[in-house]
Amino acid sequence: MISANGVTLRLGKKALFEDVNIKFTEGNCYGLIGANGAGKSTFLKILSGKIEPTNGSIVITPGQRLSVLEQDHFKYDDCVVLDTVMMGNARLFEIMKEKDAIYAKEDFTEEDGIRASELEGEFAAMNGWEAESDAATLLNGLGIDTELHYKLMKDLDGSEKVKVLLARALFGNPDILLMDEPTNHLDLAAIGWLEEFLINFENTVIVVSHDRYFLNKVCTHIADIDYAKIQLYSGNYDFWYESSQLMIKQMKEANRKKEEKIKELQEFIQRFSANASKSKQATSRKRALEKIELDEIRPSSRKYPYIDFRPEREIGNDVLTVENLSKTIDGVKVLDNISFTVNHDDKIAFVGSNELAKTTLFQILAGEMEPDSGSYKWGITTSQAYFPKDNTKEFDSDLVIYDWLQQYSPVKDITYVRGFLGRMLFAGDDGAKKVRVLSGGEKVRCMLSKMMISGSNVLIFDEPTNHLDMESITALNNGMMKFPGVILFSSRDHQIVQTTANRIIELLPNGFIDKITTYDEYLASDEMAMKRQIYTASVEE
Repeated sequence: MISANGVTLRLGKKALFEDVNIKFTEGNCYGLIGANGAGKSTFLKILSGKIEPTNGSIVITPGQRLSVLEQDHFKYDDCVVLDTVMMGNARLFEIMKEKDAIYAKEDFTEEDGIRASELEGEFAAMNGWEAESDAATLLNGLGIDTELHYKLMKDLDGSEKVKVLLARALFGNPDILLMDEPTNHLDLAAIGWLEEFLINFENTVIVVSHDRYFLNKVCTHIADIDYAKIQLYSGNYDFWYESSQLMIKQMKEANRKKEEKIKELQEFIQRFSANASKSKQATSRKRALEKIELDEIRPSSRKYPYIDFRPEREIGNDVLTVENLSKTIDGVKVLDNISFTVNHDDKIAFVGSNELAKTTLFQILAGEMEPDSGSYKWGITTSQAYFPKDNTKEFDSDLVIYDWLQQYSPVKDITYVRGFLGRMLFAGDDGAKKVRVLSGGEKVRCMLSKMMISGSNVLIFDEPTNHLDMESITALNNGMMKFPGVILFSSRDHQIVQTTANRIIELLPNGFIDKITTYDEYLASDEMAMKRQIYTASVEE
């Protein structure tokens, strides 16, 4: 168990947390949610001991081990992958190293033998003999092939490092597990594996995530940060949302009844306060009136943008034809003879573990990269808006937001442009910020404004939820579902894929699968069952 007792954290004059009391108990998974800037990551750092609160304390049950998902992807670059995972249990790894050092001695003494015996006893008690196989199982479950287990961390790519650090946090059955955005940079298969792991995990989990489907799947409780307080709710994310909305509704209804009562008492007092025979009753009602207090209903600090993609012209039947597209990058063939036709009512989710293949395909279709062979052709009625995974070059400019967006607007009117920015929560002087200094989330909202203002009837999204908060992801999801045109997209957000896509294309190392289906139906399909069997067999070998 881990608890916060009277925790307050002040940053200058601002209180990020004020007298927070909350207890996280064994066997539960807590989703820590709140608007951007509410302090979710900061609270995890307070729980882990990386930040000291201004007041209050964090208490952990004596003898329990706490594990934290590391955010520094370069911290273990000179370590072997398997060792990095086993370092998740610091004491066990320390024993392993000390044992190896003792047994490597040429002049092995009696004292060394006694010490080695003590270490062996502790090692066995911690299931040390299964450590390497347990670490390998975690890595394989997350999609890190056995051939990578003995490489150095610096030899892995970014997404592979994220998976290793996640395996490190999960290793050794920690009593308390703290995870900040564990699904970032994971493919959908790895996210699915993590969901099952956490569902079966019997200890305490506290997780920050913007993935609503993930929170619904794994969480038993939601801890909601708002106005420097943390309110605990039983149930998953959807249950929290319904409960919080119901609570506000009930408070408003209670206030309405109180206001009616106040009005009734005030009218009686006004009518009879000067009446001698009724003066006692009037005085009694005055006292009753003074006791009535309306509940304070503070609006949530959460803000939802309004995302609405409206195509300027209706799309025809001839949308896109792709024939035998192939592309090799740095000696690796990432696209191999890809062919498909897009219909006028398609919303296609491109899935699969190869992130580079999806990004390369979108770059080719957006005209930013040439294929090595093959061709593609857009229909004459189509117009495309592209959301790249890496938007760095889009904001390599000294323009302010207003001027940046106006250059893409068909209507060169600042009021028109400000309307689009206002929908995306850029109000007042926000539009005068230089685009070069925007945060990741602000840049994404600018890119979505650009796509909205374009009036395109084909939208191409490459991981659009990166850097977005829960409210913006929800707004984007709604905008994608309402869009009457064609969407080609990739996303790690399960709920966006499930609610938006009516067709799934999975890019594989040796081809692709193309199915007209929802994502959940695809995951339950025979093709996926066959893939799982092949994968399980390869892991066992």
